[in-house]
Amino acid sequence: MLSHYTVGLKIKKKSDRVFVDAEDALIAALKVKAEHPEAAIMYVRRQNRRGDLRHPAHALAEEVG
Repeated sequence: MLSHYTVGLKIKKKSDRVFVDAEDALIAALKVKAEHPEAAIMYVRRQNRRGDLRHPAHALAEEVG
């Protein structure tokens, strides 16, 4: 069963977050790391629909999808 996760990452001193569908948090982090090997993963959490809709992700999130 897939869940929605938010992965916080830092690339070249810029922080961002990416939304990922995955089976668990580790797989979500590994998916983002595979797409952006230079990124430092800061956190992984279940997606909070109310909070995440108020503060939408940047263009980087659209790349991972």
